[in-house]
Amino acid sequence: MKQYDYIFTGAGLSALMTVYKMVVSGKFQNKRILLLDENAKQTNDRTWCFWIREATLWDSAVSKKWDSALFANVHFQRKLELHPYQYNKIQGLDFYNQVFELIATEKNIDFVQEKVLEIEESESIVLVKTETQSFSCSQLFNSIYNPSLVINQSKYPLLQQHFVGWFIQTEAPVFNPEQATFMDFSVAQKGNTRFMYVLPTSETEALLEYTLFSKDLLSKKEYETEIESYIQKLGIQNYQIVEKEAGTIPMTCYPFWKHNTQNVINIGTAGGWTKASTGFTFKNADKKSTELVSFLGAQTNFRKFHKKSKFWWYDLLLLDILDQKNETGSAIFSALFKKGNPPLIFKFLDDETSFWEDLQVIWKCPKGLFIEALLKRLFHF
Repeated sequence: MKQYDYIFTGAGLSALMTVYKMVVSGKFQNKRILLLDENAKQTNDRTWCFWIREATLWDSAVSKKWDSALFANVHFQRKLELHPYQYNKIQGLDFYNQVFELIATEKNIDFVQEKVLEIEESESIVLVKTETQSFSCSQLFNSIYNPSLVINQSKYPLLQQHFVGWFIQTEAPVFNPEQATFMDFSVAQKGNTRFMYVLPTSETEALLEYTLFSKDLLSKKEYETEIESYIQKLGIQNYQIVEKEAGTIPMTCYPFWKHNTQNVINIGTAGGWTKASTGFTFKNADKKSTELVSFLGAQTNFRKFHKKSKFWWYDLLLLDILDQKNETGSAIFSALFKKGNPPLIFKFLDDETSFWEDLQVIWKCPKGLFIEALLKRLFHF
């Protein structure tokens, strides 16, 4: 049985970010590290987007940046000037290549392409079993999401950010490559929170995603029918589908960190690192992975890693509303973006605002919905 200091079960975004930063720090060269994942990470399986104000470690993987975005519903459209932020797009394969090109040079890091079957923890050691091998380590970072933890409870609502996207190429120029469509709620809501998300990379190329924040997934045909209708609405007649993608991201404030032990920590979606109110993953994972690498230099007990903030409560209230009144999402986001300050909204969604700035954002939202949700939540606790 091979023994390691650290094992990462699952080599998704959060695990790869953490390992990458461990290498960059230069402080873990004497630690044996193993990454375990059944996926080889050699395909363009997803797209990440995030807004930033300054350079990051991932700039070389960024394929497109936008300085403005569009918000729309059936009543209005608003161009959002993002400065000092930029909206960035990273394709999965570009991110994987950046990470694996670096860790391939590190003799202390192994990657094994196998499915994790079992994790066993004792007082001093953690055992991991795959389909053909067993490994042991001192500490383990788990990013394999266990949905039953959330499904089998009722205290914290569970929604899904679920979507299907088409990368299309048109014959005629249609898109504005300098402006992303952040949320277009002009599509029929059908009792849910539904919107189109468009990332143009040229006048004839774009990713169009039909996205929902709701409890239940749709059939593949329903997503694709809505994308086709939106393409017709844009006046596009001749186009080809270059690539398709689909995904489901849990949106919940469930306290995954309570399952951390001294030697096992849950990270990524499995650790609640996804921004619960929006489903955005990349920026939050970037922050949390930096915090985790710093934590490893000073602490050994993973139970001490998590800190709950006021933003967790804000996210919980929004999810409570969407859980009970899913059709109100369009009204909430429309009120927020119709007259709100876009950079301040993004700062708020990044969990970086002061309490006074919080109020400037929150007061734009429908107050009755949030007061009702707050009262119910206080009674629930």
